[in-house]
Amino acid sequence: MTTQEINHHEETALDTLLAHYARGALSAPLHVLVASHLELRPESRRFVGALEGVVASAIVVEDPVPISDRDARLAAIFAAEDESETLMRSRADRAAISGDVPHPLARYLGQSLTEVPWRSLLPGVKEYRIEDNEEGEAVLYWIKGGRKMPFHTHEGSEYTLVLKGAFSDLNGHYGRGDIAIADADVDHRPIADPDADCFCFAVTDAPLKLTGPIGRIVQRLFIKH
Repeated sequence: MTTQEINHHEETALDTLLAHYARGALSAPLHVLVASHLELRPESRRFVGALEGVVASAIVVEDPVPISDRDARLAAIFAAEDESETLMRSRADRAAISGDVPHPLARYLGQSLTEVPWRSLLPGVKEYRIEDNEEGEAVLYWIKGGRKMPFHTHEGSEYTLVLKGAFSDLNGHYGRGDIAIADADVDHRPIADPDADCFCFAVTDAPLKLTGPIGRIVQRLFIKH
């Protein structure tokens, strides 16, 4: 694909992601990623707000359906919400939130970036797997300034939110609050800007596939543990 085609493809993918967020159709990690993006990039909220309005209008025109045990169900929902909110506030307090971590991610993570038990992948690149299951992976990456990730493509989709610093790949340049989206059509090598370390939150729905001569050597480092 040409650069113009790549940019259009990524813009369409981002709009689709935001639309799924407005519908409440994302996995928990992806919901956190988009909510964190909206905190860092308020300009996206208008688009999401318009989409949420469309979803609300669609709900209004639906024919109502009686709910059995309505009062008991509502009581259970409110009790679960209160318990969840208390837990999330506790995790956020423990996180000692800094300006680098948006609140949705801090509540999900439950610790600050300095408290994360990072695991070295290769020189200058560390990771922390928050979730790793049949639905995909949620991973924090710490890439030293100027360092390069291995060339890789994707068996599914990869959504990467920049928390701090910036990186570039064949799709473009991404700074704080930007979401980079890649799929099986993209074979890229993200490179952190040289002037600062880059911290990212990435969510994938399938494993990465390393490519290039070095990829075959370090592939084992990315295998699930």
